[in-house]
Amino acid sequence: MDLTLKNATVYLGGKFVKTDLFISQGKVFSSKPNSFSDANTIDCLNKYIFPGFIDVHTHLREPGFSYKETVKSGTMAGASAGYSALFTMPNLNPVPDSEENLKVQQDIIDKEAVISVYPYASITKGQKGIELSDLDVLSNKVLGFSDDGKGVQSEELMLSAMKIAKEKGKIIVAHCEDESLLFGGYIHDGEYAKLNGHKGICSASEYKPIERDIELVRKTGVKYHVCHVSAKESVELIRKAKKDGLDVSGETAPHYLVLHDMMISNDGGFKMNPPIRAKEDMIALIEGIKDGTIEIIATDHAPHSIEEKSKGLLSLNGIVGLETAFPIIYTNLVKTGIISLEKVIELMSINPAKRFNIDVGIVDGKKANLAVFDLDAEYEINPENFYSKGKSTPFKGYKVYGKCVLNVHNGNIVYKANN
Repeated sequence: MDLTLKNATVYLGGKFVKTDLFISQGKVFSSKPNSFSDANTIDCLNKYIFPGFIDVHTHLREPGFSYKETVKSGTMAGASAGYSALFTMPNLNPVPDSEENLKVQQDIIDKEAVISVYPYASITKGQKGIELSDLDVLSNKVLGFSDDGKGVQSEELMLSAMKIAKEKGKIIVAHCEDESLLFGGYIHDGEYAKLNGHKGICSASEYKPIERDIELVRKTGVKYHVCHVSAKESVELIRKAKKDGLDVSGETAPHYLVLHDMMISNDGGFKMNPPIRAKEDMIALIEGIKDGTIEIIATDHAPHSIEEKSKGLLSLNGIVGLETAFPIIYTNLVKTGIISLEKVIELMSINPAKRFNIDVGIVDGKKANLAVFDLDAEYEINPENFYSKGKSTPFKGYKVYGKCVLNVHNGNIVYKANN
């Protein structure tokens, strides 16, 4: 189907340009191709067109936990929020630690996904941290390895994984958490925890494993990416590693950029790992995305059932994030002048594509993977309207701007807003 998107403001070559776009045979063009039909035209006056977002950190829960989320519901959530691709974490059943187990997940993706999905294989068998998964074989099937949900506690095991990943040209995507430093904590070890009698999680439980891994990167030269950075010390470690020329990157999530621990309450929507930390951590993260230390905004979209999130700050860790990510960032960081809209596109689309070798961008003759946004749309975040099965978010009731009204994936419309 040929499609014309007229009168749009389009992100092209690093800046916004007022132009029409033409989609034909799954590809995008800035001028009308030969034998193009004008039958299908959408007026995008006062709308913005972005290259599709890429989330390098999601939990789609299938196989094994489809009562929390399915590949279909999770990718529909992504499609409705402007995403073209999701990278999925391995805390599944079966864990993708072998070619056979990975195939179980891949078969569901092939059948059910409405946008692109890239699974990570686990670093260790069963994510138990005892022995390595079959990384040699799995390296032909995935873009990277992660044990997200758990940190690899053994330095020796992580070093072995890094050596194989380096040899195979793959990236290690690290959940950094030293379990010996948790001491039963469940929220940040800060002012809110002290005032309300909660057990705290110290920032060292995150930054100490990053410190360890950076030294291993120095030894191996592996490509290394830090998941869900939340602490100011972590930002500084990544900044220094980059200055030292190491192949290190990091991501953070919207909730760490706009919330601090004195903004939380005893509600499951504020329970995630790592926890929302102190105001100085939030400020350090904002500086990190501004100066390029933290290159990527991911979501750590982690849906659970209503019952699992009903125990306040003792609920299971994880919130949903796909359907709130852009409006929260746009409303709180762009409209307030902290970062530019162009910077958001870099953080949510261009940079993750570069880091994980995914083809992206609105380029003549390339696959049409793009999203149309109405930045003037003002609305209240209502989890009942989410496509995701998960409803737990700290942003319930927030007034935000910026709504995806159309998502085109490989030339096909996969989402169109009702109004």
